[in-house]
Amino acid sequence: MQTIAAVPKQRSIGSVQFLPVNLFASVMGMSGLSLAWRQASKLYGISTVTADVIGIVAILMFLAVSAGYISKWVRYPHKVKAEFTHPILGNFFGTITIAILLLSTVIGFRSQATGQVIWIIGTVLTLAFSCIMLGRLLNGNHDHVNVVPPWLIPGVGTLDIAVAGGTMPFPWAQEINLMSLAIGGIIALVFLTMILTRLIHHDPLPAGLTPSMMIMIAPFEVGFLGYANFEHRIDPFASILFYFGLFLFVVLFFKVFKKSIPFGASWWAVSFPLAALSNAALEYALYVDSWLLIAISTVILAFLSIVLLVLFVRTLTILFNGKLLQG
Repeated sequence: MQTIAAVPKQRSIGSVQFLPVNLFASVMGMSGLSLAWRQASKLYGISTVTADVIGIVAILMFLAVSAGYISKWVRYPHKVKAEFTHPILGNFFGTITIAILLLSTVIGFRSQATGQVIWIIGTVLTLAFSCIMLGRLLNGNHDHVNVVPPWLIPGVGTLDIAVAGGTMPFPWAQEINLMSLAIGGIIALVFLTMILTRLIHHDPLPAGLTPSMMIMIAPFEVGFLGYANFEHRIDPFASILFYFGLFLFVVLFFKVFKKSIPFGASWWAVSFPLAALSNAALEYALYVDSWLLIAISTVILAFLSIVLLVLFVRTLTILFNGKLLQG
């Protein structure tokens, strides 16, 4: 009887109560990949079909993950509350608002009006989330072990407002974008200093958080994209942001991509920073028109595409074998 009873349990994919909020990072990564391939179509003179297909996948992923997380919120509200109030996991709720902002751009290529509405929603949610998270931190008494790269997510999300809103036609959009660059830039600068201090002077991050180290390149590459969109040009300051982000990627690559780090949903933390780097590299290559930068941007785009394909396949694998939604 025990063997027979065990069969349904083994076939179950798990419970929605264990759906991690950081899985929304997968939508960020796929949206960023779609935008990167659209940039590549300009650089290489190729069709935008690849970008469109990946964009559709990103939208479907957002709908699927949203449906699952809303179900979790309705059925297990205490689980959602525990995640939101957690000093580390709470920051990953910013992946929801960033995903909305990125999707506003993806959808905006097909329907400008829809993209604009989604951008406004994403902007309001992102600014509100940043206020909540910063206010929470100012309550004090935070343990240094909780000062980790995911703390950068609210700041990066605010920078993304300018990335997605650089072409918004509203008369007030420019001031919103400028304010977002100011808020996101200063928050990212302060938090990055704190995170580097913690990484240098205290114990290494746990294996499960190691992939999140790649988030540290996001403020520079997202900052580059947001600043360039706002100024409608690339100046030396923008170039400095891009090159330091690229340098930091090289340093972190050898610390993050190790076989010893077990796979899990946390690995999606690498997707959006890599997508931001790829978009920045492609945009910079379009501006400079140097064979070396074109080669670098091509390698980064290829690497991003391979990484996201592997993450997508492995995530589906652990979903259907019951490990993703397992307590």
